[in-house]
Amino acid sequence: MAKEAVKKIKLQIPAGKATPAPPVGTVLGPAGINIQEFCTKFNDATKDKMGDIVPVEISIYEDRSFDFVLKTPPAGFLIKKAAKIQKGSSKGANEVVATITIDDLRQIAETKLPDLNAYDVESAMKIIEGTARNMGVAVKGLNDAELAAQQAEAEKEAKEAAKREAELEAMEAEAQEEHEVEVIGEEETEEKTEE
Repeated sequence: MAKEAVKKIKLQIPAGKATPAPPVGTVLGPAGINIQEFCTKFNDATKDKMGDIVPVEISIYEDRSFDFVLKTPPAGFLIKKAAKIQKGSSKGANEVVATITIDDLRQIAETKLPDLNAYDVESAMKIIEGTARNMGVAVKGLNDAELAAQQAEAEKEAKEAAKREAELEAMEAEAQEEHEVEVIGEEETEEKTEE
């Protein structure tokens, strides 16, 4: 009879670098499993992937034994690695921060295929391309011209919005000055009535 997992925990840990220190220890400690044993097994299983972030799904059983399944690195991590950037765009597709090639895209899609909801590499590439777009990473020859046009449009809109904001602030300041004059006038009339 197969053992039934009482708890499942998902973590993302740098390959070969699991230690009993936080965050691993703080998450696995309350589960009651041998943290050092997990770290040793995880590090042995991932030493060939050094430098990558590896998601792991840990199944914990009633007798405090455990199994774990390694997943493929997150798409965002693989895209940043291929594009040689530290982080994606804070403005999403409205700001292109890097460009990757179609070959890079295919390689990432092939790596992620087991964990994606896709039947073939072509549909996996579309999923990865969408992730890259949201990170501000263009794919050369596929969507780089479209994203560059989108970025230019977004910059134009941002300039117009900033101009409108400045005009609005100027109108508010003007209205505030007029309002302050009225307030002073009200105070003067109140003082006269008190006398």
